[in-house]
Amino acid sequence: MAQHWQEILPIDRYTVAANGLLHEYDRKVLTFLYQPLIGSTCFSLYMTLWAELEENRLWSESSTHHLLMNLLEMNLKDIYNARLKLEGIGLLKAYVKTDEGERSFIYELHPPLNPEQFFLDGMLNIYLYRKIGKNHFARLKRFFSDKKKPVENEYLEVTRAFQDVFASAAPGSLQYLQDVSKDIDPDGNQQFIGRNEINPVQIDTNMFDFELLAAGLNESLVPQKALTPKVKNIISNLAFLYNINPIEMKNFILGAINPNDEIDIEELRKGARDWYQFANYDQLPSLINRTQPAALQVQLSEPTTPEEKLIRSYETTSPLTVFKEFSGGVEPSEANLKVLEEVMIKYKLPPGVVNVLIDVALRKSEMKFNKAFVESIASYWARAKVKTVKEAMALAKNNEIGQKESKKAGKSANKKPIRTELIPDWFDENPKEAGEKTSEGNNSEVEAKKRAIVEKLKAFRK
Repeated sequence: MAQHWQEILPIDRYTVAANGLLHEYDRKVLTFLYQPLIGSTCFSLYMTLWAELEENRLWSESSTHHLLMNLLEMNLKDIYNARLKLEGIGLLKAYVKTDEGERSFIYELHPPLNPEQFFLDGMLNIYLYRKIGKNHFARLKRFFSDKKKPVENEYLEVTRAFQDVFASAAPGSLQYLQDVSKDIDPDGNQQFIGRNEINPVQIDTNMFDFELLAAGLNESLVPQKALTPKVKNIISNLAFLYNINPIEMKNFILGAINPNDEIDIEELRKGARDWYQFANYDQLPSLINRTQPAALQVQLSEPTTPEEKLIRSYETTSPLTVFKEFSGGVEPSEANLKVLEEVMIKYKLPPGVVNVLIDVALRKSEMKFNKAFVESIASYWARAKVKTVKEAMALAKNNEIGQKESKKAGKSANKKPIRTELIPDWFDENPKEAGEKTSEGNNSEVEAKKRAIVEKLKAFRK
């Protein structure tokens, strides 16, 4: 397993680079649009790395991760996990070099999407809407918007063109320009300071079965040319966002085909979103890790034993899929989905561990996904700092063995089963005796109160 200490150490050095100039306006975009999705830890890491860059520069001086730990008052594991989130959402790229046993990193900061790109992204904007709600989302849209320029027919444009203002250079001047072209271009190991175009988050198209989709579309007489690279990127994002398989995606594509045999991207997005909201009681998906992060996977080699195969399955499958498999393919209810989401967010359990929890909870409660029971297991595993599928399975086995041994010991001694939880003394009393004692106690208390009230009345009359 690749633990965080195998990836980075406090003594490893790093240098911060910028893919383009970062502007002050980027801070507002990061604060209000990205922070709700990645959390304050990731936001602090990005801002700290940004602060190491001098104004209008693209490179920082070299530092150690130990300094970063002190600056953020954070352990190395949290820094590593925050770095992975920044990489996943497209705000950072990491490069590593090992020289004579010493390891050094380059952390290249990428600017965030501009507000227009973000709100029209089709994926990040959906996650943000789900996270902060309709009212706050509308407020942010107003914050990052402004009124349009006046209607064009109200004003007459009088801007001069380039050729109207400047004259062409003489041939002699052009010859001189060719002679000094080497002096004009940047040196081989340097680049001009600027800002590159920002690309939105894109899900790998290899994660979607386009061959199966194409086969279904051929039967419906949809031309192959309709699946352009841009459309494939949108389909991959929608499939990830709404958990859509190729068969379901075919129906959305058929509904988005225009008379020119082209796929209308906006209609495709709308169809997928409407379907998801209808199937999930008008809810939108939230941004959670769908499968076990690579850093927490233990079954890296080809599994051979049944246990290894189960571990590998839980590490590479989303909790939603595991739940549906246990339910015979039936979609989980809204209440079950909410419990799953709370377990992953509130107790910060990785997806693979949640898969084991689903297995244990459903088997132990006769296929009932009881919220109180699930949360009791989740809180215990969170306190035990369970992070891998193997750890969760081992803990579940130990608990099962402990319970069986307790029952056996109780039977051999002709005693009641040993309880592992703390139970008050009154719990073992005979119900009738307890009821009698309670009623006697209540009667005596009532009589005492009556006597006290009578005494007070007598004193008041005197």
